[in-house]
Amino acid sequence: MAQKIYTKTGDKGTTSLIGGTKVLKNDSRIETYGTVDELNSWIGVVSDHITDSATKQTLKEIQDRLFTIGSSLACDPDKEPKFKIPDLHETDIQFLETEIDQMTGKLPPMKAFILPGGAPAVSFAHVARCVCRRAERLGVAMQAADMFIDPLVLKYLNRLSDYLFVAARYIGQLQGAEEIQWKARV
Repeated sequence: MAQKIYTKTGDKGTTSLIGGTKVLKNDSRIETYGTVDELNSWIGVVSDHITDSATKQTLKEIQDRLFTIGSSLACDPDKEPKFKIPDLHETDIQFLETEIDQMTGKLPPMKAFILPGGAPAVSFAHVARCVCRRAERLGVAMQAADMFIDPLVLKYLNRLSDYLFVAARYIGQLQGAEEIQWKARV
């Protein structure tokens, strides 16, 4: 018999962190890793709308790192040393920086602010960027409230939003989409 997806344990508005600690479903930690999960889903949408295999592979790597971040956030920090939770590494951030630099080298210089749009994949990449920034803000709020969050998580999310901005431009170029420049009203 297949295992059921529903457990009914959260019907009263609580959930358990890795380690068994019960928290409300609107806890800052839950909100933050839920937003990271949302970001991961949007990156899947971006990947589904592109054909460039190198970018698809990079997005898959990013999705893996986001699961790492989600695991870190879902674990009770007082109990984490007892569990084998995957770690984020400085090399993960360097990977994003290398990808950003490679794409930037293939793009024309920006001469104006860029509006999201031009092709579905471009718009979806911008949505992912915005969700990434929200995840970062939630992580900073956790830190400000003296809740533990690995500093590398915040650094990774910050760099990832930069990656997603450049990726949106790069994907647009690959797809022949017009880059929409913002022109302020005068």
